[in-house]
Amino acid sequence: QVQFVESGGGLAQPGGSLRLSCVASGFTIRFATMGWYRQAPGKQRELVASLFSASNPYYVDSVKGRFTISRDNAENTVYLQMTNLKPEDTAVYYCNRVAYATSSPWGQGTQVTVSP
Repeated sequence: QVQFVESGGGLAQPGGSLRLSCVASGFTIRFATMGWYRQAPGKQRELVASLFSASNPYYVDSVKGRFTISRDNAENTVYLQMTNLKPEDTAVYYCNRVAYATSSPWGQGTQVTVSP
């Protein structure tokens, strides 16, 4: 059974940093493009960053230069390092396999709140 457990969210001040983790089970992430998504109140879920090969990550324009996605295939874990956080980064963050995001189960997500 495919499952994702996200953690590492919390309250941060503008300009602060957080590191999110996502432990996947039920499949190996080694052969998958993994993505971090976020959903803010009243908005659709959006893909924030994705990674298959370290040489070719994807970032949505709003987080370029501030967020870094990485993965540990041995631990079946994906990370999202977030720096220089802004209030508009406030959302619930999820991870999933990009290719199956429309059909794969989602985890509980982890809440990120950026506020003075």
